[in-house]
Amino acid sequence: MQGDEREGNAPQIQVRKVEVTVIYVENEFMNRQSGFTLIELVLVIVIIGILAATALPRFVNLSNDARVAAVEGLSGSLRSAGDLAHATQLAENLSSSTSVTMDGVTVTMANGYPTADANGIQNAITDFTNFTPTSTGSTGTDSFVPNGASNSASCYAQYANAGGVVTFQSTGC
Repeated sequence: MQGDEREGNAPQIQVRKVEVTVIYVENEFMNRQSGFTLIELVLVIVIIGILAATALPRFVNLSNDARVAAVEGLSGSLRSAGDLAHATQLAENLSSSTSVTMDGVTVTMANGYPTADANGIQNAITDFTNFTPTSTGSTGTDSFVPNGASNSASCYAQYANAGGVVTFQSTGC
């Protein structure tokens, strides 16, 4: 036993009365309801409507842009097919007017390049879907007009027999 208990001295517990005062501070944000007012919602809808009205004409014009890209792409195909047929003729050591075979298809040649007709450049490129070809024997050209072009005189890719020259016009697409 400890010495305090032998002497009869018990430890003393002191009890104090403590008052706690809670101060309630009302915050201005606590009473505010969350959400949007009707005016705010209407303004957002009006702004979205204005943005949609200004962007819509740009998206409507995509068909013209697609036709321009198609004409430019076909022009590249015509150049590549003409150069490939020319290279094939040179590699096989053939005369400049001898036909060559590309992918199992005979391509007629003149002056070292495919002729501007169905048996020449049209056989060389094999796929000109969505284009209407027009061969003109008198000028030695083959024109490809995209379907749906507004002006075929100013929206075409053209292959010329002489030297495999390819030109295109895309202002009337």
